[in-house]
Amino acid sequence: MHRIVKILVTGIFGIVALSGVARAQDTYPDRPIHVVLGFAAGSGADILTRYFTQKLELLAKQPVIVDNKPGATGNISLRNVAQAKPDGYTVLFTANSNMAGSRFLFKDLPFDTLKDFTPIASFAQIAFVMVVSPKSPIDTVAALTAHLKSKPDNLYGYTNQTAQLSTEYYMQIAGVKAKPVPYKTTADAMRDVIEGQLDFMVFDGTFAAGQIRQGQLKALAVTTKQRIPTLPDTPTMQESGVPNYEFSPWWCAYLPAGAPQPIVDKLQGWMLEISAMPETAQFLESVASIPQHDTGPQAEARLKAELPKWETLVKTAGIEPQ
Repeated sequence: MHRIVKILVTGIFGIVALSGVARAQDTYPDRPIHVVLGFAAGSGADILTRYFTQKLELLAKQPVIVDNKPGATGNISLRNVAQAKPDGYTVLFTANSNMAGSRFLFKDLPFDTLKDFTPIASFAQIAFVMVVSPKSPIDTVAALTAHLKSKPDNLYGYTNQTAQLSTEYYMQIAGVKAKPVPYKTTADAMRDVIEGQLDFMVFDGTFAAGQIRQGQLKALAVTTKQRIPTLPDTPTMQESGVPNYEFSPWWCAYLPAGAPQPIVDKLQGWMLEISAMPETAQFLESVASIPQHDTGPQAEARLKAELPKWETLVKTAGIEPQ
């Protein structure tokens, strides 16, 4: 008799718990959503994120707060989200370079980019730009290559995996050498480029486009296969004599693994709706980007398909995992 009562009580508690989860999903969101970003305020990633979070706030009818957690080329933000409660209130915005490249650039990550995250939707594809100081006499990639070959102690900066890998790949093809200098924030790196402390750098186009238009940076080439409308006079790396060169990272929203599917679906619908807005296309064009519309499963398939490419790039660039 006692055993039957115990089973009934356990069953009742289970039903109550399940009904509580269902109610939470039905009322989601009923409090602020936090979007975690691995880059500082004012960076290109931050500019991109704040546009989408402002739109998301209108659709969710709740505050959407951006938590900037720069450092370790974005891996601090990934760890933060991987360890968060999968209730839909902690969202990661990150690039495929973090989710794919990190697997081959670091030896002991405290998370698995495939197992510890649930993709929501991809939402933008970004051009990167190779730049030098506006005071520099260098105007082309060929001139930069000659400059780097002419002296022994060259320096370049990076704040993310795409910038690091794209630079190392260029140097491998061009046969030049430069020491990498990691930066926590884009602003710090930009200052050193302007002052000539760095010989060159590959910047996120979302940030760099405005700085180039204002004369704060000098663009040599874009990393995409085709020229971009934002910087129509800037040639591609391939046009500049660097064969088979193309880097065009894309951004995706993620939840921690184990998030309820109804919440994933709701966020996916909102992100895809924002990506499809005409004003989103206009905004992204202004910051050297284009919309992307992958669902969560499509983004996951795209990421998995890219893993061999990133592994090859790391090996080709001669980067030893840290």
